[in-house]
Amino acid sequence: MRRVVRGFWGPRPESAEALADRWQRTLDGLAELVPQAADAWSQVHGNGPAAVFTPEGKALLDALRAAQSAADWSDLTGTGLRLVGTGMPGWEAEVSGLAGGAPEFLLQSLAIVLHAPDAAVVPEEDVLALLARVWEPDFGDVSDDDVLDALEDEAGYAVGDPVVGRTGYLSPARAALVPDGLEAVRQELPGGGELLSIAAPGDSAAVVRAYERLRESGALAPLPRPMDRPVL
Repeated sequence: MRRVVRGFWGPRPESAEALADRWQRTLDGLAELVPQAADAWSQVHGNGPAAVFTPEGKALLDALRAAQSAADWSDLTGTGLRLVGTGMPGWEAEVSGLAGGAPEFLLQSLAIVLHAPDAAVVPEEDVLALLARVWEPDFGDVSDDDVLDALEDEAGYAVGDPVVGRTGYLSPARAALVPDGLEAVRQELPGGGELLSIAAPGDSAAVVRAYERLRESGALAPLPRPMDRPVL
């Protein structure tokens, strides 16, 4: 089964050193939570084959600096990096991010895609909590193809809109707008944001209902454009 864990935020300029630290904490945390997903890593480039990558020491910083030296790099857009990990049979992890920039219209993001056997237990909520702690996003979600299709078809969700999936993360200002009686288990995280446990795998209808209520309450209002801050 393919699971997608994502976080999004607005402009937040950061140095390559700061980004490397966030990347290192993300990969270290992922190794603790899902050790079977990534025994070996490769870096995926826009052009050319993937290259073996060892995310230790200076490797992450060097990779980010290399991305920033590319001809089409812009400090406004942010710095991109994409890593793919292979592990036990049936397991795979992909981590991709675009961060450290100050765009006015394009959200910054970090996405973790986990492939696992259908019967496997995956701590997806813990992975989203890890992403929230490390990257301090504005909102985030745990979704799969069925959930995203249901949100698009039944609730008018479009790519780039704030969203929650089976599990959602909302930054403090968004969490303050969560309506009473929402069918979700709420867990406050360090920093004041909240993790919302909304539905089990396969229950896309519950996700659509929660999404619509959160959107109506303002908890999923988009950041004003042009964006001038990382969170609502």
